[in-house]
Amino acid sequence: MESTSARTDTCASAPKAHPRPEGQDRYTISEVVAFSGLTAHTLRWYERIGLMPHVDRSHTGQRRFSNRDLDWLAFVGKLRLTGMPVADMVRYAEMVREGDHTFTERQELLEATRRDVQARIAELQGTLAVLDFKIDFYGGARTAPERV
Repeated sequence: MESTSARTDTCASAPKAHPRPEGQDRYTISEVVAFSGLTAHTLRWYERIGLMPHVDRSHTGQRRFSNRDLDWLAFVGKLRLTGMPVADMVRYAEMVREGDHTFTERQELLEATRRDVQARIAELQGTLAVLDFKIDFYGGARTAPERV
C-alpha cells in the first residue's frame, strides 16, 4: 500500500514543462506525447520497466495519464538530464512505491546524483574557461596588425 507521503513525492514543486488544459486530469498517450516530447514507445517502455507508476486504463484498455503522471514524467526527465542510470531511476521509483520507510535511501541516491552533477558542472566550467580563452585569442588575432 502506498502512503500519502510516497504519493506526493513525485515532484510537486517542479515547474510544468508544457501548459495543460485547465481542469483536465486525464490524458491520452498522444496528448502526453505532445506535452512531454517523449515518444509513445518511450512511455510504454517506462511503464513496462517500472519507471512509471501504474497508469490507469479506460474501459477499452487505453492508457489514461493524470497530472500526477505528467509531474512524474517531468521529474524523470530531470533525472535523465543528470545522467542517472535507468536502473537507478527504476530503483528510485520502486522506493517511492514502497513508502515512507525508504526516505533515507531515496535521499542518499539523490545526494549521490547531485554530487555527480556538481562534478560534471565543474568539469564543464573548466571546459568553458578554455573555450573563452581561445575565443578571446582569436578575437584579438583579428585586430592585431598583420605580420610581414
